[in-house]
Amino acid sequence: MSKSYHFISGLPRSGSTLLAAILRQNPRLHAAMTSPVGSLFTSLHTTMGQQNEFSEFIEEKQRERVLRGIFDLYYQDFAQEVILDTNRLWCARLPLLLRLFPDAKILCTVRNVAWIMDSIERLVRKNSLQPSRLFNGPAESDTVYHRVEALAGRDRFVGFSYYALKEAFYSPEARQLLIIDYDLLAQSPAKVLPLVYDFLGESAYTHDFENLDYQEPGFDARVGLHGLHEIKRKVALRPRATVLPPDLFQQYSQLDFWKNSASSTASVITATATSLNAPL
Repeated sequence: MSKSYHFISGLPRSGSTLLAAILRQNPRLHAAMTSPVGSLFTSLHTTMGQQNEFSEFIEEKQRERVLRGIFDLYYQDFAQEVILDTNRLWCARLPLLLRLFPDAKILCTVRNVAWIMDSIERLVRKNSLQPSRLFNGPAESDTVYHRVEALAGRDRFVGFSYYALKEAFYSPEARQLLIIDYDLLAQSPAKVLPLVYDFLGESAYTHDFENLDYQEPGFDARVGLHGLHEIKRKVALRPRATVLPPDLFQQYSQLDFWKNSASSTASVITATATSLNAPL
């Protein structure tokens, strides 16, 4: 049976794993944390490019079949009919991705960037005995200012995802994007999920928002950030004070470009909508 492919992307620490943990309760859907497919996809796409002396023998149809084949082969043994593959990379590959899967939708989770930085800083402090692989040595990790600046780099954990999402948000392909704010998802999952299913063109499913079960402790241990993909059993918004210095928090709290969607065709779930174009 052929599978349908959709994608989860957006910003880190913005609820993509939470969204996957919820969606995977539906036996028709597969969703999880970032998969290896994005890395395999990029490597093979590059290998078939002009740096390969034999690339002239690879026709366009062959390229398409090979790249689609990565998804089909990787997910061949999965029982679910609908696959939602997670990777921050997908927003930066939107034209290519939609050429391969024209009907694909991309669910993009977002969050105020200052709170993303706060969330990562909390994990770094919690795992202070083990240096995180997010940083290239003490020069990038000595102080919170060093750490946040490193994370915000254009090719780094937060910066790359931010710029990839921003490009996708203002691109001609933006109509395939659904922007999902973390605070809304955590606070009102029962109102957000029907909008997600409507966007995907899938029948609604009754989820248990008080009994989630998903985590990836092995992966988190490898990057030196235990709890990176740990999902609490009950979906809830848990307000807290920031651990960032006030000036640093202020610096990154004004970057929510998705709140001004006048120049984008992306669908955005906001606190004032009851459908994709109406209040929560």
